[in-house]
Parts: sequence; C-alpha cells; structure tokens
Amino acid sequence: MKEIDSTTNKCISVEEAKLALQQNEKIQIIDVRSKEEFENNHIPEAINIALSEIDKQIHKIKKDHKIITACGKGGVRSMDGAKILKEMGYNANWLCGGTNEWLNLK
Repeated sequence: MKEIDSTTNKCISVEEAKLALQQNEKIQIIDVRSKEEFENNHIPEAINIALSEIDKQIHKIKKDHKIITACGKGGVRSMDGAKILKEMGYNANWLCGGTNEWLNLK
C-alpha cells in the first residue's frame, strides 16, 4: 500500500483507509458531523468531534497518527476539517465518499 501523503490535503479512498487500519497503521478517524448525525450512523473506528468543536477538542486528536476526517458524503465538512487540522500541524486528509460510502449507504 502506498503511504498516505502528509504533504497535501487530499481525499483518501475508503479502500485505502480500511487497508491502512488492517495493516495497523496509526490512523485516527475523526467524524466532523454533529453529535446527532454521528449517533444516527458512523464508522465504528471513528470518534466524533464536530467541525465547529475541533479547536476545543484538539486534545482528543493524536498528533502521532495520520488523521482522516469524515462526514456523511465526504464533502465540504470533512475537507474543511482536514484543512484546519493540517494548518494546526497534523497529518490530515479527508475520506472520499465519507461515512455513507464506508457503510455502503446509498
């Protein structure tokens, strides 16, 4: 598997993220949706930190891990979350297709 790129803010495929987890890479998945959206459905490995709470909950994010942000469809919120974290010095990218693709929701 190719190494998740830490120099650019990019979209990581669900397959790439699952493989990295299977290979025991240090990955932390941050679901940036609201608590209610997270409780409705979420990636089992993910923790919930709403986009608006990232700066207040930063202590929950592991600096020595590759961070993958996720939202419902892998769009604006997860991309914004990855950008914020990248600006704070984290190795962060976002999940293509988001939680819906991970869980095979249509």
